[in-house]
Amino acid sequence: MGTTKWSNWSGAVTANPSDIVQPASEAEVIELVNKTAASAGRLKAVGASHSFTPVAQTDGTLVNLDKMSGMVKFDPEKMTVTLRAGTRLRDCPDLLRPLGVAFANQGDVDPQSIIGAISTGTHGTGVGFTGFAGMVRSFRIVTPDGVARYCHPDSEEELNRELFHLARISLGAWGIITEVEMDVVPTFVLEAREAAEPLGPVVENFKERVHAADHLEYYWFPQTEVAHVKTNTRRPGDYPTKPIPRWKSIIDDDILSNSAFGVLNKLTGPFPGLTKTFAQLSAKGLAQREYSDVAHGVFVTPRRVKFNEMEYAVPLADASEVLAEVHKAINTMDESVLFPIEVRATSADDVPLSTAKGRESCYIAIHRYHTQDQWAYFRRVEPIFKAAAGRPHWGKMHSLTHEDLLERHEDLAAATDLRAKVDPQGVFRNAMVDRIFGLA
Repeated sequence: MGTTKWSNWSGAVTANPSDIVQPASEAEVIELVNKTAASAGRLKAVGASHSFTPVAQTDGTLVNLDKMSGMVKFDPEKMTVTLRAGTRLRDCPDLLRPLGVAFANQGDVDPQSIIGAISTGTHGTGVGFTGFAGMVRSFRIVTPDGVARYCHPDSEEELNRELFHLARISLGAWGIITEVEMDVVPTFVLEAREAAEPLGPVVENFKERVHAADHLEYYWFPQTEVAHVKTNTRRPGDYPTKPIPRWKSIIDDDILSNSAFGVLNKLTGPFPGLTKTFAQLSAKGLAQREYSDVAHGVFVTPRRVKFNEMEYAVPLADASEVLAEVHKAINTMDESVLFPIEVRATSADDVPLSTAKGRESCYIAIHRYHTQDQWAYFRRVEPIFKAAAGRPHWGKMHSLTHEDLLERHEDLAAATDLRAKVDPQGVFRNAMVDRIFGLA
């Protein structure tokens, strides 16, 4: 049993690792891996602890990579940047903007480490764009044998090519990634429009709406008939910006969307009968606004009210039908939920274990306040996702087994074989790895 304590951001996942270490270099990672393998111990790497799943849970040694952060190299000809594994997404704009580049897309929160985000399949929204794993061009990984491998599609070593192919979404199962090379694009500005619209037409025409916009997503509070639609249009990097005034951001984002919303969630615990009224108030309180800013300033939104989350990707072609079922199930269930659902879309990609491999995807995320029973809610909606051939986000809660996942990921069998080949001793195993790869 471990002697230290660790928990994820929401507090739903806890562990007692035997030690928490912070290597500052790849050489220190190699030394740590060799020492652990020699003692038949176990290692798990952790970034920002932002995943809702037990991806980093361990009673062995927890490896925090915060001391391995920053830029390694920018290649203007290839339009790639190489970053150290512990680099936080929130720090990337200051690293990339002086170079005149940015990530083409990203999600709506930014505390995660770059490798944590890639390894769990983090994505944004926009059918012209992939998630982070689709931007990866190479990476360095220290495998359980203590070898630092440079993995890319043209590596002379077959194992390195296999690792690049199958381990971009790594789930921490093959080793500790120390650096990653990613595609970037010229810096750009986003024009944002946030507006309330009738829910029905947004659901019915979701595929058409996302194809007509660069980036589109919507939020919906249960027991309301309003979709809060956020549409972002890409502009050149020198396009004039009109950011949200600081005073308005404090009112809209800090006070209403976080502080006040947190209080309302606390009240719905002892007084569930207030949930519908609070949902209607929350929906009315969401900002209706237009603004423009550098991309990161528009993509990212403060999220300080803690929650637990389930998110599935379903085929975009089926989005309207699945969304209609989800909305109906939430409105008619006997659980009172205040948190909104979030709906986004991305392009297809070719990344094994990606939620979007081979198909344009609609992402449907459901949330519940962190002190309330998330599974009393999630188990009522998850069957809809499963019936629609949904693939769960690896950083968010789900109940699928190895057999369920084999049906959804054509590369999982090959990834399972490669994991056994690379880590026969189980240095990087934990309960989540065992469930995904059929070791439990």
